[in-house]
Amino acid sequence: MSLDTLLDGVHQAIASKTPLRLHGGDTKAFLGRPTAGTPLDTRAWRGIVSYDPTELVVTVRAGTPVSELLATLDEAGQALPCEPPDFNGRATVGGMVAAGLAGPRRPWSGAVRDFVLGTRVITGLGQHLRFGGEVMKNVAGYDLSRLLAGSFGSLGLITDVSLKVLPKPRCSASLVLDIGPADALQRLTEWGQQALPISGACHDGQVLHLRLEGGEANVAAASDRLGCRSADAGFWRDLREHRLPFFADPRPLWRLSLPFNVDLLDLPGEQLLDWGGAQRWLKSDVEADHLRARVSALGGHATCFTPGVLDCPFQPLAPALLRYQRQLKARLDPHGLFNPGRLYPEL
Repeated sequence: MSLDTLLDGVHQAIASKTPLRLHGGDTKAFLGRPTAGTPLDTRAWRGIVSYDPTELVVTVRAGTPVSELLATLDEAGQALPCEPPDFNGRATVGGMVAAGLAGPRRPWSGAVRDFVLGTRVITGLGQHLRFGGEVMKNVAGYDLSRLLAGSFGSLGLITDVSLKVLPKPRCSASLVLDIGPADALQRLTEWGQQALPISGACHDGQVLHLRLEGGEANVAAASDRLGCRSADAGFWRDLREHRLPFFADPRPLWRLSLPFNVDLLDLPGEQLLDWGGAQRWLKSDVEADHLRARVSALGGHATCFTPGVLDCPFQPLAPALLRYQRQLKARLDPHGLFNPGRLYPEL
């Protein structure tokens, strides 16, 4: 596929006023509202455009599989620290940015948007524009590239992404500690005030899983200090890819995003505490309005990851935020072509 094919698809949609359903591997199709429109597949627009390990920057086409990007970085001893899922090798880089899903390392390394330096995007006016750049420091201003992270293709068609990468940790250790979830949250609060090389903290309902990363001496000293036993490092991969037994439960899956230091919530169903307690997965038939009101009162929000349960899986926006979203959508996609209604009915 050439870039002209993508541009032609957008131009035809503008001329016919036909909505487009943008997608790559469709690995996040379950998340958000169903989108009607002519499919526009980015997967043929793939490949590493440029990569200089000494500069810690890679530029890649949107249709490139995440697994291919990570393998290229791994050969150079580098990685994308936000640890995005690759969903059995089917996820694409464009979808990674559009969905903004990050893995267990996110609280300690940053979100997907924190590693996006620049993008090239086809707008709803059919223009192919560049935002940001390929350097660590961008000039101050409106950072549209980061706004695209988590936009689910509603603002434009991402064609290329420049990402900041970092060297892989020299040493890693996976540990478990036999304590309950309430005790785990208390200890994680205490450990958060100490210089410990934690890069993963998840309570699976039975034990607390910890991952330590950094220099060999620091990891060894922290392991001895915490008094945990060694565990299989594959846990973190299965958590990132939603392959743990917890996720096989047939009840609706909720993602609760909460501030740090929130105590264990008394909710029906099963909980899995990730990100040191800031991200909590809930398998439950709980009533949506009750759950969202409870989480909102704590300063968080709740997203339903199971399709067909709610008309609006994402937490409803406050009126002021919805107004800003509409204005941004109108500026970049004035004809409402790109994934209409994927995030909210009003968009």
